[in-house]
Amino acid sequence: MELVNLLYQFDLTRERDEMTLAVIKEAIEALLVLLSPMAPHITEELWELLGKQESILSASWPAYDAAAIVEEEIVIVVQINGKLRSRIAVAVDASEEEIKDRVLADEKTQKWIEGTSIKKVIVVPHKLVNIVVT
Repeated sequence: MELVNLLYQFDLTRERDEMTLAVIKEAIEALLVLLSPMAPHITEELWELLGKQESILSASWPAYDAAAIVEEEIVIVVQINGKLRSRIAVAVDASEEEIKDRVLADEKTQKWIEGTSIKKVIVVPHKLVNIVVT
C-alpha cells in the first residue's frame, strides 16, 4: 500500500525527467509482479499494456538491496515532564551524550525549559529523551 500511495504523488503528465520516469516504471512493474498471485488476470493485462512480451508468470520476483534499507537516522521523541514537546533526528549510532546535547540545543526544547531548572535528563536510547524540570 505504501508503494501505491507514493505513486499517487507523481503526475506522469508533467514528469519529464528520464530518471524519474524509469523509477516509476520499475515501481509499477514490481507492484504488478507482487499483485499477480492475487489478481492474475488484471495484472497480466496491465503487464501487456506496459509492452512486455512474456507472461508476468515468467517475471522474477522483485529483489531488494539490504544495504539500502539500513536506517542512518532515527527520530527521537523529546518529552518535558512526560509531555511530548519535540522530535529530533539523530544518527543511529549516536551516544547518549550526543543525543542529550542535541536535545538541549533544540529550539523547541529551549522554549519549554527556558526559566526553569533541569532536575534530570533521562535518555532511552533509540526512543526518547525526557527532561524533568521544576
